[in-house]
Amino acid sequence: MSQNSFETLAHPAWLPERVWEHLGRRSITLISNSTSDPVLKTVQRELLNATQRWGGTIREAGPADITFELGAEPFISSDKYTNLDPATAHESFEVTAPGNAAPTALHVRATSPIGLLYGLHHLVRFGDRAFSHPPKNVPGLLGIHAPQQPVRMLNHWDNMTDHPVMGTVERGYAGDSIFWHNATLRSDLSRAREYARLLGSLGINRISVNNVNVHEVEARLITDGVPHLRALAEIFRAHGVQIFASVSFAAPISVGGLETADPLDAQVRTWWAQIADNIWAHIPDFGGFVVKADSEGQPGPFAYGRDHADGANMLAAAIAPHGGELFWRAFVYEHRQDWRDRRTDRARAAYDHFAPLDGQFADNVIVQVKHGPLDFQPREPISPVLAAMPHTRLGIEMQVTQEYTGQQKHVCYLGPMWFEILNFQPWGDAVTLADIPAGHGPGGQMAGLIAVSNIGTDKFWTGHPLAQANLYAYGRLAWNTRADATELLREWITLTLGPGDFTDLEQMMAQSWRTYEDYTAPLGVGFMVQPGHHYGPAVEGYEYSPWGTYHFADRHGIGVDRTIATGTGYAGQYPAPWRDIYESEETCPDELLLFFHHVPWQHQLHSGKSVAQHIYDTHFRGVEAVADMIATWQNLTASVAAENAEFAQRVWDLLQEQLRSAIEWRDQINTYVWRMSGIADAQNRTIY
Repeated sequence: MSQNSFETLAHPAWLPERVWEHLGRRSITLISNSTSDPVLKTVQRELLNATQRWGGTIREAGPADITFELGAEPFISSDKYTNLDPATAHESFEVTAPGNAAPTALHVRATSPIGLLYGLHHLVRFGDRAFSHPPKNVPGLLGIHAPQQPVRMLNHWDNMTDHPVMGTVERGYAGDSIFWHNATLRSDLSRAREYARLLGSLGINRISVNNVNVHEVEARLITDGVPHLRALAEIFRAHGVQIFASVSFAAPISVGGLETADPLDAQVRTWWAQIADNIWAHIPDFGGFVVKADSEGQPGPFAYGRDHADGANMLAAAIAPHGGELFWRAFVYEHRQDWRDRRTDRARAAYDHFAPLDGQFADNVIVQVKHGPLDFQPREPISPVLAAMPHTRLGIEMQVTQEYTGQQKHVCYLGPMWFEILNFQPWGDAVTLADIPAGHGPGGQMAGLIAVSNIGTDKFWTGHPLAQANLYAYGRLAWNTRADATELLREWITLTLGPGDFTDLEQMMAQSWRTYEDYTAPLGVGFMVQPGHHYGPAVEGYEYSPWGTYHFADRHGIGVDRTIATGTGYAGQYPAPWRDIYESEETCPDELLLFFHHVPWQHQLHSGKSVAQHIYDTHFRGVEAVADMIATWQNLTASVAAENAEFAQRVWDLLQEQLRSAIEWRDQINTYVWRMSGIADAQNRTIY
């Protein structure tokens, strides 16, 4: 079989055949006046496959166990529907239990095919609970369901060729791109179709299909590659997912033959308008563009003395007539810094560049802000930009691919991290980041969530089978930012692994992010990783580099002074009360102490331990927790292997690597701290 085809079938992830049983055994009525909509055809196909597999029936009219109804007038005219956010109302659905039907009969109504598809997967997630009990007794089953976030997006950092440094997927840990091979679209798009189905089941509604670091081949995607984009759009359209392309700001030069990419130049603006006209002529529902500009070597408006509002608005104007959206990344900083200059602070950059531009971006621009000020570390404070631009549409960017959290070789369930981010209270009152999209925060301008995808051609999609849980949890949190991360983990386990007692697995995965934090970089300091590939420990790997990622450890202490009084002033970018909380060593949370303060090794934390002793203890504790993970999985192997032996073996093998790596982290970090501080471990353990 050619390299452009897939030799093994993809793992079904959270949609194995058995999850359709409880729906597929029933009589189903589908009421619709539409016959040609691609999403409705998907609903019809899913229902047909389920009933044929499990013995149920589909009828056009009459009483049934389940009725799916499209364009139901009672739903549209109800007060609950009209009170929904107009940005997401068309994606909503309602589940009711008619009183004159069978005790467990259900009625799913929606005003659009995509709402009907989401309602279908809602029932699939509930499984037998939706049909074995009176519906009113099943929490969360009935009522109107609508996504809280208008934007629920995944960015793919896929290269069209095998880049000599970045590979086929930059920061990809699960094989090659499922879209691209040898500078063209794959001839076998079966994996793309399965992936679109998985995303539709989660409510993801946008994806970008190429790397934000746009190389020469990808730059031509918006010209020569439009047929490729059209083919992908046809696949994802059937599951309610719009496709986007990452573009190079310098494309007018590199692709268009112009002498400039100045956003205020009339020729440049005309060129982009013509590009947009051509794309939308072939793909009427194309989503728009993603841009990384003036960052890490990518070209941008700074080259012409323009700001980022100038650059973004030029592109936004080109795509606005077609209803297009522009995702403009705020990941902008100087990556050629002098480590000796302690007033220069990479963490300040996004705020310094973007906060002064609040209110200057076009309505179809979403400024895409990383959730932390640096770069997806296991522990960072929330970016102050998210509280500083009330008149700009913002999207919170997360990283599902585990670049700094074990690279899908380590179990690290990120749901609890994202839950903490979304429940952060930027102004110190009851308003959280999760509330802002609903209009409760100052400005109410949050557009939604964006995340970097973690999939590839690997049979299990994510390399580590348990890393599927991160993709699942992200999709579900993007739909409902108030969802409980542990509940979402439980959903994934139940759907993916089937019936059985997986309580120990749930507890193991629920704690795995903090376990990873325990044995890696401590107290918010970050970046103690091997340069380049970022896997494994290197305490001073980036310490004297130009990338601006320092911890400034010496024999006196460790940490970065980001205070207003004596440091970089970064703490002052936050509104009250956080600027005061972070400013003081006494009130700064321990887990972020070294992010905001340079302190002596003997500094006493709120726990009563010194910084040095805390590092020793957490790193030993982290290794012990990984050893416990192995024991937990060993006890579960038989029940998992009964359905999927390869799944069980892959997890087992990767847990061995996680233990090896955790020991390496423990030994390198602890030895470094002992040599720098001269403080012995209070428990007399071997640390060097």
